[in-house]
Amino acid sequence: MKIAVLGMGLLGSEIALRLKRQGHEVIGWNRCVERAESARQRGLTLAASAWEAIDAAEMTLLLLSDARAILDTLFEQGDADALAGRILVQMSTIAPRESQEIADHVAAQGGEYLEAPVLGSLPEAREGTLILMAGGDPDLYERCLPVFRDLSRDPRLIGAVGQGAALKLAMNQLIAGLTATFSLSLGLVRREGLAVETFMELLRASALHAKTFDKKLDKYLAHDYGAANFPLKHLRKDVALFRRVAEEAGLDTRLIEAIESGCLQAESMGYGEADYSALYEALAPRRADPS
Repeated sequence: MKIAVLGMGLLGSEIALRLKRQGHEVIGWNRCVERAESARQRGLTLAASAWEAIDAAEMTLLLLSDARAILDTLFEQGDADALAGRILVQMSTIAPRESQEIADHVAAQGGEYLEAPVLGSLPEAREGTLILMAGGDPDLYERCLPVFRDLSRDPRLIGAVGQGAALKLAMNQLIAGLTATFSLSLGLVRREGLAVETFMELLRASALHAKTFDKKLDKYLAHDYGAANFPLKHLRKDVALFRRVAEEAGLDTRLIEAIESGCLQAESMGYGEADYSALYEALAPRRADPS
C-alpha cells in the first residue's frame, strides 16, 4: 500500500521506517526542514508539501504534534473537496473533542477518518509491537487493519471517534502518575540511606511493582536522562491535555495538576528535551540527595 506519514518526529519516523520494511511504499512530510532532512538521510522519501504526500498515497497517517498542527496543516486552505476519497488516520495524542472536530472537517471534504493513537515508544515501533487503540467506523477499521497489524500485534477497535483518543489519554496519565509516585518513593529511600536494591527486591515481589520502575531505574540513579524516546516536554503536554479533558468530565484534577507543576519545574531546570523520567529531578532534587 502507498502510505503517507505526516510528522517525522521520533515516533513518526520510526513508524514510517517500520512500514517501509514491511513492504509498503512510504512517503513522508514534516514542517521542520531539519527533521525532514534527518528522515531522508535514514532512507525515507520526503514530499515537498503535505498535500503532495497525501495525493501520492492511499492512506495518510497523521503523527503531527497536536490537534492545532493537524488543523493548520490540512484545513487552513479550506478546499471543499480537498480530501475526497482519502483515508486519514490520526495517531497522535489529542483530546476526544479535538478528534471529533478533525473527523468532521475530513468528512466535510469528502474524506474518511479514523483515530488510532498508539502506546509505546521507539523500540515498540521498530518491532511492530505498539498498542493501537482505534476509534471510528468499523468498516473503515477493517480496511485499515492490514496496516495496523504491521505496527501492532493486537490492534483494537475501541469504539466511536473520540473513545480511542480518551483511552490513550488515560494511558498517558498513568505514565505520568507512575513516574511521579515512584520518584517520590525512590527519593525517600535514598534520603534515608536505604539500599535501593533492597527496596527494589521487595517492590518486585509485591503487587505494587510496574515494569517501568526497572526500565527507568538506572536513569534515576545516574541522574542521566539523555537519548529520550519520549521527552519530558511531551509528557507535560499530555498531562495538561488530560487535565483539561478530565475537568470537562467533572473529575477531580488536583493530583494531575501537581504532576503538571512538577513537569513544568523539571522543564525550567533544563530537562524539557530529556527522557520524561527526569521528572525525578523536580520531585527529588539532588541538593538534598546524599547519593
